[in-house]
Amino acid sequence: MANPSAPTDTVLAQALESIESAIAWTKKAQKPEGYWAARLESNASMEAEWLLAYHLLGVSYDPKREGVIKCLLNTQREDGSWGVYQGSEAGDLNATVEAYAALRVHGKGPDEEFMTRAREYILAHGGVAGTRVFTKIWLAMCGEWPWDGTPALPPEIIHFPLWFPFNLYNFASWARATIVPLAVISARRPVVPFPPEARLDELFPSGRQKANTRLPYPTGGKPIQKFLYLADRVLTAYQKMGWNPGRENSVKLCLEWILRRQEADGCWAGIQPPWIYALMALRFEGYALDHPVLEKGWRCFDEPWAVEEPQGIFLQACTSPVWDTVLTQLALLDCGRGPGEDFYDRSLEWVLGQQIRSVGDWKMKCPELEPGGWAFEYENDYYPDIDDAAVAMIVLARSRCYDDVKNEKIEQALERAAQWVLGMRCSNGAWAAFDKDNNEELISLIPFSDFGESLDPPSVDVTAHVVEALGYLGRDLSDPVVSRAVQYIQSEQENEGSWFGRWGVNHIYGTGAVLPALEKVGENMQADYIIKACDWLVEHQNEDGGWGETCASYMDDSLRGRGESTASQTAWALMGLVAQGAKLERYRAAIARGVNFLHRTQTAEGTWDEEAFTGTGFPGYGQGAKTDLKAGQTLPQGRELSRGFMLRYHMYRHYFPLMALGRAKALWAES
Repeated sequence: MANPSAPTDTVLAQALESIESAIAWTKKAQKPEGYWAARLESNASMEAEWLLAYHLLGVSYDPKREGVIKCLLNTQREDGSWGVYQGSEAGDLNATVEAYAALRVHGKGPDEEFMTRAREYILAHGGVAGTRVFTKIWLAMCGEWPWDGTPALPPEIIHFPLWFPFNLYNFASWARATIVPLAVISARRPVVPFPPEARLDELFPSGRQKANTRLPYPTGGKPIQKFLYLADRVLTAYQKMGWNPGRENSVKLCLEWILRRQEADGCWAGIQPPWIYALMALRFEGYALDHPVLEKGWRCFDEPWAVEEPQGIFLQACTSPVWDTVLTQLALLDCGRGPGEDFYDRSLEWVLGQQIRSVGDWKMKCPELEPGGWAFEYENDYYPDIDDAAVAMIVLARSRCYDDVKNEKIEQALERAAQWVLGMRCSNGAWAAFDKDNNEELISLIPFSDFGESLDPPSVDVTAHVVEALGYLGRDLSDPVVSRAVQYIQSEQENEGSWFGRWGVNHIYGTGAVLPALEKVGENMQADYIIKACDWLVEHQNEDGGWGETCASYMDDSLRGRGESTASQTAWALMGLVAQGAKLERYRAAIARGVNFLHRTQTAEGTWDEEAFTGTGFPGYGQGAKTDLKAGQTLPQGRELSRGFMLRYHMYRHYFPLMALGRAKALWAES
């Protein structure tokens, strides 16, 4: 353990040495176009579903096929399952069933050792009947599950007005873009059966006729869920009648909606689910594989989405070039590097060129608002997000420089961004990720929404990033917008002092986002609630000087702030403590230990190793879950997060430590 009273010159020397080495690595990692991007790792469902789509679409050959199969085989857990995140205590039944089915249809026999282990896991954990809606839809398309055992998704949803609770734009952006193609698929109920030798009979050991294939009846939960279940069964019966007035027009409008939203690179919504379902919906409606839309969409699964590694070819659920770039820029700025340096200026030009000037789905609820945000991915013009926009605003505000021409471009971009972000503010004064007031609770209670996240409510971490951005634009607590947002942040603080992390794992992320934001808008960093948060961070520092938190903390409160130390989570905790100003000696000692941890664990190449998943797609329990958990209600997942979607950003291990070291260096230099 490092000396808790490490002298100033030692901390400074360690920070400076690590910073210089990390900046050298950063320069080497920059893409020729000026941006940064690294792999975004998720789970085996991405590879499994691509292999299933290969079968369903009728693809005859794709050179990635063997590499994707290799990837599945190399990521199987010892117990035979596939998991949601690295280090999970248990596997995920859904990913395991999908991987098993994908391997079977691509020639793997049921008696091969790895298939036997997978099958034993599946049968011991509820079998196919225990899987989520998405998995059952995949199996229904393959003839391995009855369509009646899936929820009805009527394409007539395309007609629902904005005032109706179940209108399309009350679903989160990712769910909305997924539901439209699924509604077409659900209406048609296509079946492309597995060949006889690949049928999954062995997953039904008592025979298919005895399998319980009914859509599960909601025995617990809220009374309205029972009504929604019955409504779903009525819709299912209606779909089977064969006489559905207006159905063809609804399907046609859904197809037009899908076609309008294909991005320039061929994907949809910048993420795998809507993209792969869109391809299948169009294919089942008669579009040929060589049709430009389908050809472009399938080809998009190549680089940069496909990542070849020794384990095989991984297929990313999403790409993160904008997010990786603006956070790298922020880290460089924190280290005193920036405008005037060629490599930074190239990245700045790239970011300015990524600002979205066209309208997206957000326009439905904000008709007077003009575009000005940034998306997360290479192409996703319909769904820019507030988080990327907020960090881009911080970077641009801090990149004003001596060049008048460049400054004019920056100011124009900031003006567009600020009006868009402010216009996306929710009615409670906070911000969500993609939409305004996307919190209709009924959406999360329909049978379709069993995967955890159908809504995009406001969150503390996104709101904190916006508040920090507004601080860099000169606003402070005297501004009513800032003041109300800070009140929201205060109201969301947990009893022990931390804040929940909606988009990063978990309370360390939320707390590390909040404290710098509050400092930037002039909050009293000696206030009791600030000290409480900082004390919580110090209490959760590990013996090695770092911080860590397992993904399982989303389901187990006792694990908040607990886990093996990671570079990214250590950085978040450090940034929170540095924002306090370290006026109290116990914080300075904790910061010194954290800096020492990062210095000690830095690789010879100038970066850090990190196997843990510290990014969050969806915690997996949907709107209102925190209230349900506090009330002691049982939720249909455990620490394995079977309804969740966890992420490993391969650059989090780099730019967040660099950011934290830069801020710690500045704090110690002022001492």
